[in-house]
Amino acid sequence: MQFSPTNGDFTFVSSTDAEELSGTIDAPDITLNMGPDSTRDTYPTTFLKQRGYGWLLEVEEEDSEDTKPLLEELDIDLKDIYYKIRCVLMPMPSLGFNRQVVRDNPDFWGPLAVVLLFSMISIYGQFRVVSWIITIWIFGSLTIFLLARVLGGEVSYGQVLGVIGYSLLPLIVIAPLLLVIGGFEVVSTLIKLFGVFWAAYSAASLLVGDEFKTKKPLLIYPIFLLYIYFLSLYTGV
Repeated sequence: MQFSPTNGDFTFVSSTDAEELSGTIDAPDITLNMGPDSTRDTYPTTFLKQRGYGWLLEVEEEDSEDTKPLLEELDIDLKDIYYKIRCVLMPMPSLGFNRQVVRDNPDFWGPLAVVLLFSMISIYGQFRVVSWIITIWIFGSLTIFLLARVLGGEVSYGQVLGVIGYSLLPLIVIAPLLLVIGGFEVVSTLIKLFGVFWAAYSAASLLVGDEFKTKKPLLIYPIFLLYIYFLSLYTGV
């Protein structure tokens, strides 16, 4: 006896004695697609999406192009700082440096590094002077800024802070000389005066513009006194 199902997928064949039962099953090939389109969201995923919190499941891919070097993140340009240092140490116009970049493009990290360096060389035997030098730099620059604005100057506090900080470099240059010839009072005094004039000229030539006209001495004098005080913090006198 033979039974033929309607779908034709399999066939049962029975003998007339009904003692043996044999059959064959033919199944089509099954392809399992595990791609993202065929998967179903789990219950927590569906629950969060229905409640409007599906954004919690989103994973942002990090873009390697957006990662910047540390110096760039902190806005530190070493080439720019080096150029400004050269402008301050060599203030003569005949050398061809664009010294106005020290004033027109102020930065914070360069002057801070110069002030900290001056503080480090002044720390010998007088540890309290470090914080005092930084305080004088900040508030001394504020005083020069306020005075410049009163006299009609067009400078910002950031510009004054940067120029005053960078112009400490001449005092750092003469510091090793004072250690060597400290026993010769006359020569030591001349070097101190030279360093103060050097620093004051570097700062005043950048901050005191033509807009001050006949009022230039009113701003140059306090700048000169400020660097005398900086030097006294180093020498302890």
